[in-house]
Amino acid sequence: MRIHDVLIDGYGRIQEEVHAVVEGLSPDDLHTRPGDGANSIAWLIWHLTRVQDDHVADAAGTEQVWLGQGWADRFGLPLPASDTGYGHTSKQVGQVQVESGDLLVGYYDAVHEQTLGFLGDLKDAALDRIVDENWDPPVTLGARLVSVLSDDLQHVGQAAYVRGLL
Repeated sequence: MRIHDVLIDGYGRIQEEVHAVVEGLSPDDLHTRPGDGANSIAWLIWHLTRVQDDHVADAAGTEQVWLGQGWADRFGLPLPASDTGYGHTSKQVGQVQVESGDLLVGYYDAVHEQTLGFLGDLKDAALDRIVDENWDPPVTLGARLVSVLSDDLQHVGQAAYVRGLL
């Protein structure tokens, strides 16, 4: 098994969990926040997808699906188009409202497809390439891909917890 196979499997697990969490939920369910300042399922799935889209597109040197495929317009959120949800206030979390789970899953699936395209061509030696020099030590492609994978799995797990509370 090659490293790109391991990463493809890991990112595939995110997709499975996103579908499982969102399936059958109403917009009200998606927007329910279990407490003041807590995140909704809609926000968690939107955020994990935005982060994956942003970070993988940057590493691949491609346009984000959010912008290039019109998802920002479809969502119509009152947020800057470049927003990924990082550092959102409680008010901003509440602004992430969606008309259906299909919108969330559709966006995730489009990002997943672009991610798989990048991972499928990935050579092991590329993992050492520096993709972000704003950190000490600088972030390699391998570290970035694992970081996104970890972050996304944490957020989809949080969304599953919120679903369980419903």
